[in-house]
Amino acid sequence: MRDYNLVVIGGGLSGLAAAIRYARFDSSVLVLERHSKPGGLNSFYWRQGLLLETGLHAMTNYASLADRHAPLNLLLRQLKLSRKKMSFHEQKRSLIRFPDKSLSFSNDPEYLLAEIAVKFPHDIDRFRSLISEFRDYPALSTDNRRLSARSYLEDRLTDPFLIDMLLLPLMMYGNSSEHDMDLDLFIILFRSIFLEGLFRPRGTIKDFLDLLLDHYRSLGGEIRFQSEVAEVLTSGNGATGVKLASGEEVYCGNLVSTVGGPATFRLLPAAVNKEMIAGRISFFESIYILPGKSRHKLKDNGNTNIFYSLKDDFVFQRPDQAIDPSWGVINFPGNFQNLPESDNFQVRLTHAANYEVWQGYSREEYREMKVSWAEKSREAVAPLIGNFYDDVVLEDFFTPLTVEKFTAKDRGAVYGSPFKIKDGRTPYDNLYIAGTDQGLIGIVGSMLSGVTMVNKHILLYKAPVL
Repeated sequence: MRDYNLVVIGGGLSGLAAAIRYARFDSSVLVLERHSKPGGLNSFYWRQGLLLETGLHAMTNYASLADRHAPLNLLLRQLKLSRKKMSFHEQKRSLIRFPDKSLSFSNDPEYLLAEIAVKFPHDIDRFRSLISEFRDYPALSTDNRRLSARSYLEDRLTDPFLIDMLLLPLMMYGNSSEHDMDLDLFIILFRSIFLEGLFRPRGTIKDFLDLLLDHYRSLGGEIRFQSEVAEVLTSGNGATGVKLASGEEVYCGNLVSTVGGPATFRLLPAAVNKEMIAGRISFFESIYILPGKSRHKLKDNGNTNIFYSLKDDFVFQRPDQAIDPSWGVINFPGNFQNLPESDNFQVRLTHAANYEVWQGYSREEYREMKVSWAEKSREAVAPLIGNFYDDVVLEDFFTPLTVEKFTAKDRGAVYGSPFKIKDGRTPYDNLYIAGTDQGLIGIVGSMLSGVTMVNKHILLYKAPVL
């Protein structure tokens, strides 16, 4: 007997978007989330009475209300959420900083063009041509091809410094491969960050999640927390439902998994080939809360993000040691336009990390190493923003093990496997992959992934989302 027409594994943003989209037409939908809160990578927790966000530095794909064809506005229409009732805060500006050069960008593409015209005048015309190519490039190929973004850029730009400076923020905010980047993904992120821009919704990520959950429930959809899926039940070429860790079986007509390719394939019967490579790119992040008045002691405190490399030869790869503080991103969550004054100011430092090294520590060593590597992180960024630690009133740290525990991402690989399943299909006719390992990145991208997979495979909705 069929319990639900659709079951969604994972209550992150992609899973919630998939469920909301389907619930608009049929309320027989259930979301299964193994934790006690929704959001997955983009969630929240409490420390000393303060709400701290996980994952969210900024949302990409900002668009004005008038731009009806922008991904953000397309997404909200697909979910039947009123843009007019929502409030967004755009970034102030962000900085890409290398030892001898820097570039600033904002949500106005002309600002970045002016920066490149001054600092890379020999490449400005080529860069303008690049933007024209990207505007006309298909939003997402579903043929699972893989082309090199670095080779593409090297064919069109002459300055390797400029290439690295363009790659750094896009890799930090969505790349699952070492050294290079899939061209489709690069162009998606280039448009969503450099041509559209960064923003955050009003309030906290909890407010945004509450909005989505309330809307989903108003459509008749159900969500169960602390409901871990242990196995996908199958018959012939189809998935018939799931078995929970509790032993309960839930049957369904269609199944969407948003827990990543490797984790999904492990839920399938033993006869299925489960060799899907997990990603190697994970991160160590420190969160620091300072009194609001202390923000003025920081250098470059007007930026929303500082993407930096302390070396000229920037290489995006998993480090050999626990973390690599020589490159990363410094995020100031309070630096968005028109945010109300706050008693607190937050600094977040993010660096590439090695999952296997962190896994090798004992519990006591693990606690000590978090503190030790956080100190190394602060020392690395002190020349960029100053020494702020004396004013810190609260701190917390995330490692790849934290990411794996709370998001089900194998090896803490935030952006999933380097090999995406762009059409969302699996060995079973009615089981589909959505989210990070389908190929769309970022909050808007992952939500669009959930919507697109439901439209394409379940609702058979003909009008394209992207």
